[in-house]
Amino acid sequence: MTAVVSFCALCLLLVAGKAVRTALPFLRKLYLPSSIIGGAIGLALLSSCSSCIPEAWHAGWKNIPGFLINIVFATMFIGQKFPKMGTVGRAVTEQLCFGQIVAWGMYVVGIGVTVLVLTPIFGVPPVFGNLIEIGFEGGHGTVGGMVETFNAFGWEAGADLGYTTATVGMVLGITVGMGLVNWAVRRGHVKNIRTFEELSAAEQRGFYPRNAQPPAGKQTVLCDSIDSLAWHLAVIGLAVLVGYGIKTALVAAGAWLPDSVREMKIIESIPLFPLCMVGGLIIQGLLVLCRLDALVDRGQVNRVGGASLDFLVVAAVATIRLDFIVQYWKPLVILVAVGLAWSLFGACWLARRIFREDWFERTICEFGQYTGVTATGLLLLRTVDPESKTSASTVFGCKQLLHEPVMGGGVWTAMAVPLVFKLGPWPVIFISLGVVAAWIVVWLVFLRRPRAENVV
Repeated sequence: MTAVVSFCALCLLLVAGKAVRTALPFLRKLYLPSSIIGGAIGLALLSSCSSCIPEAWHAGWKNIPGFLINIVFATMFIGQKFPKMGTVGRAVTEQLCFGQIVAWGMYVVGIGVTVLVLTPIFGVPPVFGNLIEIGFEGGHGTVGGMVETFNAFGWEAGADLGYTTATVGMVLGITVGMGLVNWAVRRGHVKNIRTFEELSAAEQRGFYPRNAQPPAGKQTVLCDSIDSLAWHLAVIGLAVLVGYGIKTALVAAGAWLPDSVREMKIIESIPLFPLCMVGGLIIQGLLVLCRLDALVDRGQVNRVGGASLDFLVVAAVATIRLDFIVQYWKPLVILVAVGLAWSLFGACWLARRIFREDWFERTICEFGQYTGVTATGLLLLRTVDPESKTSASTVFGCKQLLHEPVMGGGVWTAMAVPLVFKLGPWPVIFISLGVVAAWIVVWLVFLRRPRAENVV
């Protein structure tokens, strides 16, 4: 019964979050997800009335993010249409170059300011600087996947600080992002703006009108053989299984490494979720190869991933340890401020020099994604390009296929934490700085505009 009550309590928080969002206009104008609001309600209740709430109502919530993130990452490529190489042109290269510079730069500025300022003053560990990329670029899901890694290295506070950074990043992504949108409108950089006031009453409250409700996905198999949703869940489960198989194989292969390397246990410290993403990519490739890709509908896969992320976020936010936040609030404020400054530098200076066309539309979706989540970026893009008249959504989607396996919860995000713990901060800083420099060379040599076109 404990599991049933615990699940029902999470559902109650999600419904409460949706109700509060619908009732309070300022929350709707902030575009805050119901999962964040519901999680905040749960956090307030558990922090102030923990003695009045039976343990069964929140049992296991701490473990939910670490499990569901595997589902979220497994869904990233399943049912996805891979773009033809001919369509992955200069614009996608520009988008990838920009995203990579900003993401790797988060490690340079985050760990750099931690080692040079925060550790000497506040005594925080060097890995504290990883929280910018994990929380901002990765989000709640990535933090959930890193819980076991933080715990394995004896830094339990890392997960709670990561969830806090992700929550703050999402709020900043939306609020500062809308500020950038208003700035762009005043400067004439965008003309297809759709303000909150221009939305219909139903849209403002987060509902589809009764006569305009889109389908959640297509049924690809007959229900007398297997329910379509069950089929898609099974395919996603296979992707997680492939990811687990890869992790097992890597650990086994690690036995052949030199003793000095094996003792660092870096391979064992790599979390499962980025490998589940690789598993999803393999499953989708096999489906296409066997001409069975029509049996998987991207809409249904999106719904599974979206539902998993909502439950992940509400559980993660509700179980944040406030004592850790109180302990680390000063260095955390400084770190978030540095991360936001770097994000704004990318959006306001770097993007205008890399993107040749539709620069603001392509920038605002990136800003929302690397401070919040991909959905935040697409929401901001929809504000400035509601009818998709620019290339931003297409280019951004193609770029994500190349960017996600590495950053924002990808392989490097997973490896950087154990590397900092085992090798120290400076090797990670120099690696990140080297990658940033390499992408800057790509920009200057292959993508830079002729002098007459340069933005001044």
